Amino acid sequence: MKLAQNLVYIVISLGFVACQATEETAMNVDSSKVVGIDISLFADGAFLKEPEIVDCETAAGTQTSCYLLTTAGAPGMRQPGPFCPRTIDDDADQGGVWFSKEGAGDLVDIDGYFIKNLSVYYDDENWALYDLETGKVRYTATKAACLGAAKPDVEEQYKQNCIECLMSYLDDDFTRTYLIPVTPIAAQQNGRVRTVGIALDGAELSGSAPVGAILGAYTIAAFDDCGGHINVHQGYHYHAAAGCATVDVSDDGYAPLIGYAADGYAIYGMLDAAGNEAESLDECRGITDAVRGYHYRAASPSENLFIGCLHGETVRPARPN
Repeated sequence: MKLAQNLVYIVISLGFVACQATEETAMNVDSSKVVGIDISLFADGAFLKEPEIVDCETAAGTQTSCYLLTTAGAPGMRQPGPFCPRTIDDDADQGGVWFSKEGAGDLVDIDGYFIKNLSVYYDDENWALYDLETGKVRYTATKAACLGAAKPDVEEQYKQNCIECLMSYLDDDFTRTYLIPVTPIAAQQNGRVRTVGIALDGAELSGSAPVGAILGAYTIAAFDDCGGHINVHQGYHYHAAAGCATVDVSDDGYAPLIGYAADGYAIYGMLDAAGNEAESLDECRGITDAVRGYHYRAASPSENLFIGCLHGETVRPARPN
């Protein structure tokens, strides 16, 4: 079996990893207080190996120390799913969720009613994700179907499907490895985001899903209720902050911690304990306070992003020997 280790030096803007510098100059924010990764906050089972601290170099050429984090590409302490309902009579408990067509706010339930009424929801009569005679939902029920559908260029025979992949489709030796600065370093320029970082349960915080390609193929790339789904390249990964991989780390009513970005800065939820959003966020959705230093606040679940850009330096990809 081919080696399935995906080394995620979360730095390059290729495939599923991040990031490259943008032309925009980083925001002039107070970064005097710097708070790095707290490994103790990660869930039991988040890592395959004990996290290590290793020497590393950022894309900007800064010599620093990084956490080397190895995961199984799955959320610790939780089984993913469900994703696609099986019939148009199934309720919300038997399916997952998807982005709202408005591109903001909460995710929408993928129940049988949603599948049946996709042509109305998207105002496009071509939608047909179920059998008119049996009411059964068309979904990717095999690994071959998953491979053919869970990509931007959906194969013709897998169009008009609810896309569902399983952890059992991953190679037996599948792993994900992240290199993230121990102490965040503010960059001279903000960086673009593909892979955002890592959640507290060890799953990837992914960049934006290719929604245009997904809907254009008349497919729904179903998430479970936690806002994540599976493919064979990334394993289980999140596209939305739906409240599953969070920890309340402060007693001041602040938003819960979700995870850490590729640059080592923390990512907190969109809403605090009182249900309020942060004000005066920068273009990366970052803000600074006296307790947490610079950190991010996640976007709403249906916005198809966590943060707008990366404020800090990320690690230089390894060069071949």
